[in-house]
Amino acid sequence: MSHWTPTLTDTGIPLYMEIAEAIKSDISRGTLRPGDRLPPQRSLAQALGVDFSTISRAYSEATRRGYTESFVGRGTFVTTAQVAASAVRGVEDDPRMNMPPEPTEPALLEQMQAGLTQIAPQITSLLRYQSTTGLAEDRDTAAAWMSQNDLTPDPARLAIAPGSHAAIYAILSQLADPGLTLLCEELTYPGIRAIAANLGLRVIGVPSDTDGLLPTELGELIRTHQPVALYLNPTLQNPNTQTMPRARRKEIAAVLQMYDLPLIEDDAYVFTARNAPRPISSHIPGLGWHVAGLSKLLGAGLRLAYVTVPLRAQMSGFSQTLRTQHVMASPLSLALTARWISDGTATALQRFIRSESEHRQSRAGEILSDHVIQSDPNAFNLWLHLPSGTSRAEILSRMAGRHIGLMPSDAFCTTSTPPEALRVCLGGPITREQLELDLIALDDALTRKDWLG
Repeated sequence: MSHWTPTLTDTGIPLYMEIAEAIKSDISRGTLRPGDRLPPQRSLAQALGVDFSTISRAYSEATRRGYTESFVGRGTFVTTAQVAASAVRGVEDDPRMNMPPEPTEPALLEQMQAGLTQIAPQITSLLRYQSTTGLAEDRDTAAAWMSQNDLTPDPARLAIAPGSHAAIYAILSQLADPGLTLLCEELTYPGIRAIAANLGLRVIGVPSDTDGLLPTELGELIRTHQPVALYLNPTLQNPNTQTMPRARRKEIAAVLQMYDLPLIEDDAYVFTARNAPRPISSHIPGLGWHVAGLSKLLGAGLRLAYVTVPLRAQMSGFSQTLRTQHVMASPLSLALTARWISDGTATALQRFIRSESEHRQSRAGEILSDHVIQSDPNAFNLWLHLPSGTSRAEILSRMAGRHIGLMPSDAFCTTSTPPEALRVCLGGPITREQLELDLIALDDALTRKDWLG
């Protein structure tokens, strides 16, 4: 297939590894088939506008992982074994996503499945168009669940969006025009970088310390750049797992109030963290957008988020933007969520996720005890600082083919020089047993011991 060209996305990983991942992805999709020959390296380098060495390294990486085979004088070909393995795994099995541990307890799985049975009689009505921001009963359910988790939403300001990503995109679409500036943390959720790029916004990171964003530096950057908003993920921050303490939250709120700057508070982990402080947005109800996603609790496939709209914003405007971009949240997802909240399944899932995360974090801390990590018992990941003299690319290369999800700091960094660090995902479909094996392999990769097969 000499005309094949990979589709690349800005994931933050080194380009040669991104090309190797694209080879894997296209094998899974069937775009690349057994025996297909990849384009000559110089031809692909010209097509992508990159150096020949980048393609050479990408092909070598794909061969090392077992996706391809190379023959002197003949070229690089897709291997039959890799195609078969990819068909079993599935296209969307990406361990680098920061997902909660998946339940395996028969009783809990049965309880979850019962919710689907309970909503089945409503199937016809659930396939119709419904309110963009949720029906009144959906918002009542949302308010009840939030109150149960120590949040105090104003029902009149509550909207339901088809996921946090969609909510944040709609908020920024209202607040910002291309060419303007958005402030965030120096290490931030990759999705906000992608959204900002799509909207033509410049992203600037605000320095932090061990308590989170620095108020003084925030004020200076506001005065210098006149941003449209501040984006924050203050609870179990992605990627460093840091939770901003109450006192710092109040200081940040005071700075935003002083400069009349809107806040987009992405509280993705608010329902899985224990005893998180009150949201920053609750201190500035006129300026703060609070986005409480359900992906980290009930599953990303439901695509739901509860959005508290600030007093200064118009609900109708937000609703219209959501309608234009996303139409509505899925009524099927809303109905299943309401059932799980009312019958206790959501609470059972919450207990399981917290308990399982705590177990996995404990084992990870023991296995990686010789290394510098940042973690939290309720986080689904840890932030690993690499030993001196070790590079991100080197560790990623050594760990290729493992089930554990590793993401380099490039994906999160808003500064020009990413630190030598990796996000290590502990959740998702990976089992406890496989996770432990992969963590041991990671420890070996970091200490340059012999590889564990």
